[in-house]
Formats: sequence, C-alpha cells, structure tokens
Amino acid sequence: MAGTAGSGSSPLSAGGDGDDSLYPIAVLIDELRNEDVQLRLNSIKKLSTIALALGVERTRTELLPFLTDTIYDEDEVLLALAEQLGNFTGLVGGPDFAHCLLDSVRLLAVEACVSIAQLLSQDDVEVLVMPTLRQAAEDKSWRVRYMVADKFSELQKAVGPKITLNDLIPAFQNLLKDCEAEVRAAAAHKVKELCENLPSEDRETIIMNQILPYIKELVSDTNQHVKTALASVIMGLSTILGKENTIEHLLPLFLAQLKDECPEVRLNIISNLDCVNEVIGIRQLSQSLLPAIVELAEDAKWRVRLAIIEYMPLLAGQLGMEFFDEKLNSLCMAWLVDHVYAIREAATNNLMKLVQKFGTEWAQNTIVPKVLVMANDPNYLHRMTTLFCINALSEACGREITTKQMLPIVLKMAGDQVANVRFNVAKSLQKIGPLLDTDALQGEVKLVLQKLGQDEDMDVKYFAQEAISVLALA
Repeated sequence: MAGTAGSGSSPLSAGGDGDDSLYPIAVLIDELRNEDVQLRLNSIKKLSTIALALGVERTRTELLPFLTDTIYDEDEVLLALAEQLGNFTGLVGGPDFAHCLLDSVRLLAVEACVSIAQLLSQDDVEVLVMPTLRQAAEDKSWRVRYMVADKFSELQKAVGPKITLNDLIPAFQNLLKDCEAEVRAAAAHKVKELCENLPSEDRETIIMNQILPYIKELVSDTNQHVKTALASVIMGLSTILGKENTIEHLLPLFLAQLKDECPEVRLNIISNLDCVNEVIGIRQLSQSLLPAIVELAEDAKWRVRLAIIEYMPLLAGQLGMEFFDEKLNSLCMAWLVDHVYAIREAATNNLMKLVQKFGTEWAQNTIVPKVLVMANDPNYLHRMTTLFCINALSEACGREITTKQMLPIVLKMAGDQVANVRFNVAKSLQKIGPLLDTDALQGEVKLVLQKLGQDEDMDVKYFAQEAISVLALA
C-alpha cells in the first residue's frame, strides 16, 4: 500500500504559494497516495510533469523527499518509479545533483543507477552509486535481485572495468547461484555479454577462474529455464576463450547440454554449433559432438527430431559433402519415412536445401535414386513422400534430371490404387510441368492428366483438371 503521509509532507500542501495554475499538479501528487494502484501508477508516469512545474530546487527539496517518505509500495509501483527516476537527472539540476535521486527510491533503483552512473566520475560512482547497487544485489526481494541480473550488462558498462572487477563480478557470482531460479536464469542470459565486456588483457583469466566454475554448476541446474538460458549463450564463450580452452573446458559442458532431458537446452546448443566450429574445426567437433547429434536425430520425441532436421543444412555446410555423406546422409533419408508427417515434410524441405548446397551432380548420384525407390514402397504415405520430394527437388535439380529420372516415376504412379497418391500425381505434374519441354507436356503428361481427369474419385478429377488448366493443355 501507498503510505499515508500527512498533508504537510506534500510539496504543494495547502497551496502554499497561492498559485492556482499548480492545482492540476497538486491533484497528481494526491494521486500518488491514492488507495488505487492504477491511479498511483498513472501519477508516477507523470512525475516529470510534476517536476517541471515545481522547478529543480523544489523537486530536490520537496518532491524527492516526499516520494521517499510516502511510497512504501508494491513492486510494480516501485518499478515504475525507478524507471521514471532513471530519466530525472535534468529535472533535479543536472549531473551535479544526480546523487539526490539515489535517496529517492528504495532498493529498486537499479534502473536509475545505470543512468546516473553514466554521468558520474569513477570516484563518485564508488561513493554514491555502489552502496545502492550492493544492497540491491543482496536484497531480500528476489525481484530486486532479478533486476540487477537483468540490467547487468548496462551496469557493467556504466560503472567501468575497475568497479566491475572489484564489485560486479562477486555480485554476479552470487546471482548465478541465487536461491531463486528466475534470478539465476536472468544472470545466465548475461554470461556471454559480461565476458565480452571484460578488459581484453584480463578476460581469459577472469572467465576461467571466476566465471567458469559457476557456469559448470548451472549446466546441471535443477531448473530447466536456467539451463535453457545458459545454453542460449554458452557456445559464444568458445570464440572468447579460444580453441584450447574450448576443447578442454567447454566441450564437456556442451556435450552434457546436448544430452540434457530438456529439448530447449539441446536445441539451443545445436543452433549455435557454427560458432564452436569456427574455433575448434570440424573434425574435433564431429568427434566430440556428432554422436550426440545422431542420437538426437533418432530421439523418441518428434519435436527434437524436427529441430535437428532444421539445422541439418547448416551442419552440412560445416561438415562438407564427403563427411556429410559418410555420417548423416542415411539419417536424412530415414526421416523421409518417419511416422510423423511434420518430420517427413521437414525432411523433404531439407533435401531441397542440401541439393542447393551440394549441387545437382550430388543430387543425381546420392539423393534422387534413393527417393525414387520409395515409389514402390508398400506404405502409400511413403509413396506420397516420393512425390513431395520430386516437387521440392525438381527446381533445384533442373530440367534434365527432372525429365529423365523423375517424370517417368510420376507418370507410373498415376496408376496407384490409392486416390490420395493419384491426386498428388496430378499436383506433382502441375508443379514440375514448367520445367518440362513441350514434347513431354503435350505427350505423356497430357495423356495421363486427361485419364486422371476422368477418375472416379472427385479429388483426383479436380486436381487433374486444375493441372490441365494451369499447364494450358486443354
């Protein structure tokens, strides 16, 4: 609740200066003490209006003490107040009076500390800002500690390297092992930024001795949000620490995260493999992390498999064609017959991206023959996947491969017993038609579509007639 300070504590109590033009400001000030939280929030958002009306001296001597004495409040109101005071420097008379603001909010003035510290000398920051920040980092309210963690990068830049090393690093260590998961997660998110912003000459030593031991603890944290937050940034440390440290100290952590029970943790590691590859090279990466990736590619949870598929073109580019064919090609083909449609669909799109990356000769020798064999699969879903692959691959493979290798298979499948396959034949012919020469279109393609246009199944008939229209074969 807002405090109930007496009327004498208000900056405009009893209209002391007799200025009726300040009456609206008096109303706003009264609302700061209203029982209604929303009214208090609205008034706080207009604090700059109140300060401008009062002038810099009365803002310093009346408004700020009034706020300090009156508002003992919910976190939401205190947060809004801290945000406002962060922009208040000019309203109290400029940087020379900035220290007044730190006395005006309880321990939730972290945001204000960032703004104020940027204006002060290092000595003034140490004397005027750091006591508030030290208290905030150890505050009994987890929301206060959370805010310190959330604003850590800004704080680090605002206070400078010396204070960072002496004060912020120990505070950060405490935040990384905070009893509240929300605080640990917020701090974990800032690990990479903190490390990047350290002085280059001491960076590696500080990280290895003062940050990494805490990161190792977080890898096995009991809370999945904490582990996910860390996994989203930890790979970036490899570029900061270099090859030797990455192989010795970070790879074991990455491997543990790749095997984490939480899918989001594994996902975050996979999606950032490229920055590790840049540091340690593909052979080392494949020996250490590839087995875990293969394991994920066959995971029981389809969303995990889907995530791996989506990163396969990226992996392919990193591994190179020969290595990819040796280690991962069979996985890509296996996904085409997955029991989950979303996996089969993603696997089809994946093949198209791989052909774009490795070229048509690779497609002709490695992919297309395996895809076309599926046209004879007993499972009609797998036969349909052949058509979906042809749709996706035709443009990337070009006219010759499409005409010579793919078209005969599509035409043959027009006689399939399953209507779903037949109408997908019509759709495939419409898709690949623009790539075919006139003879093929006016010959076999037209005959097959005309036959499908007389099919007993309404859907087959509809899609065949649509293809005839689109390809102008009527």
